[in-house]
Amino acid sequence: MGKVNWGRVILGGLLAGLVVNLFEWAVGMVLQEEYKAALAALGKTMDESAMVFYLVYGFVYGIFAIWLYAAIRPRFGPGPKTAVCAGFAVWFVGYLLPLLGYAAQGFYPIRLVIIGSVVGLVETVLGTVSGAWLYKEA
Repeated sequence: MGKVNWGRVILGGLLAGLVVNLFEWAVGMVLQEEYKAALAALGKTMDESAMVFYLVYGFVYGIFAIWLYAAIRPRFGPGPKTAVCAGFAVWFVGYLLPLLGYAAQGFYPIRLVIIGSVVGLVETVLGTVSGAWLYKEA
């Protein structure tokens, strides 16, 4: 129950972020036209600078997930079960709540919100478990 190993948080977080970004890329390719239509309905488009932002965001998201894993490890114990708990918590606050807000305001069709929520849960939990595998306290 020592201090957080920040080097391992960053390393594990980058792996977690890579998993998240790969899922986001794949879903973006499959649902590209639906996302374009949803943005067009709002009078918006997605330019390349936004894509760079989301790429960086995915890595920051992964680092945060591994930091949370490291923070709750002393209470819950090391391992995949704790990583799943951390991943679920990050998904709940980072994905589900914002997407529900977007749906309530009509920003995205319910179908995209549901798909985004489910894929977000899978990518966040898998990313956190993957990154937690690299985390060591010492």
